[in-house]
Amino acid sequence: MLTTSSRPALVRLLTAFLLAAAVLTAPPADAGQQPSAPERTRAERVLHRMTLPQRVGQLFMVGSPATSVDAATRRQIGRLHVGSVMLTGRSYAGTRGTARVVHALESRATWAATSGARLLVATDQEGGQVQVLHGPGLDEMPTALGQGGWGLAHLRDAAGRWGRQLRTSGVNMNLAPVLDTVPGPRAAALNEPIGRFDREFGYTPVRVSRHGLAFARGMATHGIAPTVKHFPGLGRVRGNTDTTARVVDRVTRRHDPYLEPFQHAVTAGVPFVMMSSAVYARLDRHHPAAFSGFVIRTMLRSDLGFDGVVVSDDLANARQVARWSPGARAVKFLHAGGDLVLTVSPRVVPAMVHAVLERARTSKRFRTRVDSAALRVLEAKDDQGLLGR
Repeated sequence: MLTTSSRPALVRLLTAFLLAAAVLTAPPADAGQQPSAPERTRAERVLHRMTLPQRVGQLFMVGSPATSVDAATRRQIGRLHVGSVMLTGRSYAGTRGTARVVHALESRATWAATSGARLLVATDQEGGQVQVLHGPGLDEMPTALGQGGWGLAHLRDAAGRWGRQLRTSGVNMNLAPVLDTVPGPRAAALNEPIGRFDREFGYTPVRVSRHGLAFARGMATHGIAPTVKHFPGLGRVRGNTDTTARVVDRVTRRHDPYLEPFQHAVTAGVPFVMMSSAVYARLDRHHPAAFSGFVIRTMLRSDLGFDGVVVSDDLANARQVARWSPGARAVKFLHAGGDLVLTVSPRVVPAMVHAVLERARTSKRFRTRVDSAALRVLEAKDDQGLLGR
């Protein structure tokens, strides 16, 4: 007689036996018979039914104030098929007020606009001075440097709580954590983009790795897709690429120890990596990292093994990329291997979308690049439950 505990083991054994028997007794395929094509994934099915403009729209994340719905952004979701939004600025409306803004944006993601794919809704919720959402239902978060002094379990639990609050607000993606390592307090005082605002978890790659991953895991556990940034690191520059042109890192090498936090994040399965817009003299002195095939394809994709979505830093207002036209910025990023163009301002989106569409229509190779990038974005959306049933 079978005991209760022995039944599952027997069921598994019988199932394995029957599968093996079916394989052994199956008739051989006819020599001329073609093997059946593998069934498409849900993301592939959505991509297959999309028009080219809808596919291009999936490659854009456009800013909208967190306090209200930007009319231009709403129009671009409907008319230009934009597939993702970023809440910008500062809001003190709390979870309910933010959720109302998100709902109004999501209402534009109709079947005609995005072929049934819902929006990625992101924001910058790092802590300290880089926290967009405040108010009832949302904690005031300490700086990353402060978080770096906590125990790992405590930080993971806190990030999980912050993630639940974001989810209640309608957000499903956080443009955090920062995995840039600043070499020390003295260097931080001179580092405009990271150290000045205490955005680093610590002053060694080990601490940044451990605490950055604890933050990311806490967010992911409660339904928020984390985005690690800014590859290959802004911890050893002085200028801020948002406000300064010709920001150059003259230190970082291809297999630099300061890349370890990004490697650990990729190994852990992080779904999004944001690129830096600085130039790295020892990697590719001719292109910002966001426009560099060597940095994206060779280092991030090949060396680190990242197969998720590559996101740009802001390509609308950043002084570092101002010498290129908006359309050229979007095309260069995608051509280099990027997937999701982030622009905090909707003003430049029509020119960007037009440039990408024109290149895709005239270049088969670039059209293939658009399709592969759109598929990555759709796969990430499917992981977030944004492609429906």
